[in-house]
Amino acid sequence: MANENKRFSHATLEKNIGLLIVCSILVVAFAGLVQIVPLFFQHSTTTPAPGIKPYESLNLIGRDIYIREGCVGCHSQQVRMLQSEVQRYGPYSLAGESVYDHPFLWGSKRTGPDLARVGGRYSDEWHRLHLRNPRDLVKDSNMPSYPWLQHNSVEGDNVQERMKALRYIGVPYTDEQIAKAPEALVGKTEEDALIAYLQGLGVPGRDAAAEAVQRGGY
Repeated sequence: MANENKRFSHATLEKNIGLLIVCSILVVAFAGLVQIVPLFFQHSTTTPAPGIKPYESLNLIGRDIYIREGCVGCHSQQVRMLQSEVQRYGPYSLAGESVYDHPFLWGSKRTGPDLARVGGRYSDEWHRLHLRNPRDLVKDSNMPSYPWLQHNSVEGDNVQERMKALRYIGVPYTDEQIAKAPEALVGKTEEDALIAYLQGLGVPGRDAAAEAVQRGGY
C-alpha cells in the first residue's frame, strides 16, 4: 500500500515510455562522461608514446586514402591485451600511440587482420601486388582489389591545408614541415601514399623500444 502512494516508483518509470527514454539517456550520458572526461587529463592518454610523431605528408595522404576506401571497415588498428593477440600481432596498443590520429582508426571489426603493427612486415612490392589483386598472394582472400590507386596521382593534393587543420586541433606541425609538405608528393600515386602509411604503422614504437633496450645494455 505504501508503494502505491508514492509519486514515483520503478513501476511508474516502466509504464511511461517517454520518461523511461529520458532517464535512460541521462544515465548513459552521465556514465559516459564519468568514463571519458578523466581521459582528457590522464598523462598516458594525452602524451605521445615514445617514438610517436605526426605523420609525414605522404603518410598523411595515404591515411586519408585508407579511410576513403573503407579499409577501416575490415581492419582494426588495436591490438588488445590478450595473449593470443599479442602473440599474433605484437605488443598491445597504447593510447599514446594514437594522440595524433584524427579520427582514430582502432576499428571494431576484423574481416581482415589487425594492421596496428603491419609496418615493415612485408615489402613495398608485396603491398603493391596485394592492393592490385589480393588473390595473387592470398588465394582465399575476400579483400577487394584497388587497381586504380596506381594510376591516381597525389601530386597537387591539398596536404598543406590538411596539416594546418590538424595543427589547429593540436598536432604539432611546424611552419617548415607544412611548407615542405608538397615536395614529398611529387611523382607519387595514391598507391605510393597508401603503402607509405601502411609501412609506417607500428614502426615508431618498435624502433623506440629497440633503442631503449640498447641504451639499457641488453
